[in-house]
Amino acid sequence: MVRAIVTDIEGTTSSLSFVKDVLFPYAARHLHGFVRAQGHRPEVRELLDEARQLAGADMDDERLVGVLLRWIEADQKLAPLKGLQGLIWEEGYREGAFQSHVYEDAARRLREWRARGLSLYVYSSGSEHAQRLIFGHTPFGDLTPLFSGYFDTRVGGKKEAASYAAIVRELGLPAGDVLFLSDVREELDAASAAGLRTWCLARGEGPQVDPGPHPVARDFDEVRPYPR
Repeated sequence: MVRAIVTDIEGTTSSLSFVKDVLFPYAARHLHGFVRAQGHRPEVRELLDEARQLAGADMDDERLVGVLLRWIEADQKLAPLKGLQGLIWEEGYREGAFQSHVYEDAARRLREWRARGLSLYVYSSGSEHAQRLIFGHTPFGDLTPLFSGYFDTRVGGKKEAASYAAIVRELGLPAGDVLFLSDVREELDAASAAGLRTWCLARGEGPQVDPGPHPVARDFDEVRPYPR
């Protein structure tokens, strides 16, 4: 019996285009101004210093911004970049520049599953802060109270079985009691290798999804976490 569900965001609960066509460009456009205006804040300075270490060179903030922009263009899954993006997106949400995208079926089923006693978690390459922002600013209201926890790449890469084993340890549940939802075959393979149950979301958006051996759902209504 599934007792907990861990869900991906991009392509699973939310549109691929929202992240790639709205959030990423917004962060890129505002990165220079954000670093100049907010670089003195301790949490921002810590992320910049961490990014500088990853870049492997001693450089000022202006040059570092150039590196960060290249990382955004290449969709690098790096923790300090994701942290900075989350802080920039927070300003965008607060100023009403955009509203997050969550599929109606995802919002409805997440509420249903939570009401039926399942524990819900998020695992995404976006920072925990960015995850909370997406689910906190949806057309269906604030969905963050539905979730018991959030995981980002600080727990490990999403295509590594060890990451899912670490999540299961933190949840304190047998791996077979945890269901992972994603639209990426390699992530599902890694979760399955760690003993989790899996469902592949194939919403028909973007490149064709290769589900491999995993059960396939076109939306959350087709996911079966419990017997009917």
